[in-house]
Parts: sequence; C-alpha cells; structure tokens
Amino acid sequence: MANEARPCPCDIGDKFDYGGLGEEVQVEHIKAYLTKPSAETDKAVIVVQDIFGWELPNTRYITDMLANNGYTAICPDFFVGKEPWSPANDWAMLQEWLKTRSPREVSREVDAVLKYLKEHCNAKRTAVVGFCWGGVATHHMMLQYPELKAGVSVYGIIRDDDGRYDLNHPTLFIFGEKDTVIPLDQVSLLQENLTKHCKVDFKVKIYPGQTHGFVHRKKEDINPEDKLYIEEGRRDMINWLNKYM
Repeated sequence: MANEARPCPCDIGDKFDYGGLGEEVQVEHIKAYLTKPSAETDKAVIVVQDIFGWELPNTRYITDMLANNGYTAICPDFFVGKEPWSPANDWAMLQEWLKTRSPREVSREVDAVLKYLKEHCNAKRTAVVGFCWGGVATHHMMLQYPELKAGVSVYGIIRDDDGRYDLNHPTLFIFGEKDTVIPLDQVSLLQENLTKHCKVDFKVKIYPGQTHGFVHRKKEDINPEDKLYIEEGRRDMINWLNKYM
C-alpha cells in the first residue's frame, strides 16, 4: 500500500504529477518509454511496470532516474496494448484480469526490447528492474535470459513466481516489512530457497515499516521516516546495478 489513507493491497498510491524526460518509441509490436543519459553509454536497463501500466508517471520517474545515473532506460508496454489495471476496478476481478497478463509470458516482448537496445542504443550490457507485477517478471527474466547481467525485483509477488531459484546473474530482492501483499514468511522462504539453489550473488532486503509500493509509489516527503527508506531503496537499486553492470 503506497498511501495509508487508502489501504488497498495494490493501491496506486501517490500518483506523481510528472511529465517525463524521455520519449515514446515503437519497438516492433509494442510501444515503450525511452530515456537516454546525457553521456553515451553501452549499458541499458529494462524497467518493467506494475499492474498500473507503462504510462504510470511514477514508473517513468524511476526510468528517468536510471537515465540520470548513466543508463539507457526503457519501459516497454508489457501488456501489449491491453488496458492496465485501474484503481476504480473491482478488486475481486484482479486474478481474472491477470490471466491475460502473465508476468511469465513476456518472451516475445523481452526479445524485441533486447534487439532494439542492441541495434538502436548500442547496448552491450543490459539489466532489468521491475515493480510488483514487474518484480515477478524480473525474477522470471533472470532465470530465462543469461544476457541480463543484473536484476532488481522490487516487491515482486512471491506466490506468483516461477518456483525456481537458479538465477543466471546477481539479483536484488526488495520488500517492505509491512507489505500485506507479501507476508514475511514468504520472504523468508524465498531467502531459504535462494540460499539452497542460487549460485550467483543475490540479496533479499526488508525495509522497516514499509508497505507495498514504497519505492516508486510513495512521495518522498510523505513523512520523514518513509523518506529515509524510499531513498534507501532507490539508492540500493542504483548501487546494485553499478556493482554488477
């Protein structure tokens, strides 16, 4: 929950009034939001949306943040034109809605984006960062795509993941201590399974007092305690990419 006044599990939270610094581009069969850094780079990051879609200003804000840190950053429409979830929808229908938007059925889109980054952005090293729905997709992509050199899964729903933990490259998993969507016993089990099966570097980090969406769906100034962990989560994301890219 990104906004405590509306305690809905995947609340859209504090929707940023943010226009963006990048541009929309066509990547084969999908649209994408692309931001390039001020200096040339051969490093790129794929940003994977949450259920509220690729046009959510908050996610574009994070995309631009990655570009400001020296990466070509691209946020594709992984729903391929299908409507994103709306806060006005009936939450009882969420699971039915997700049946046509599986975070583990993104291969065609990932292939297209990787090709685009190589051919149009000179990308030689690529990573992935995903939020909620996109966090599940990130876990999946780090299992399926050896060319992805690093991953950051931000409050990916553990019960929806692949049930596999043999990651190809280093991956950071970010969770909030008070996330009602992802109970801490699931986080502990994830840590246990990664310890048993993962042969590359990984880290599972829990941020005290934080709820679902805190890294990208909360305004930094919502209160001083939250600001500390929002900024820490974003800094950890950047530092992880810098370390392994």
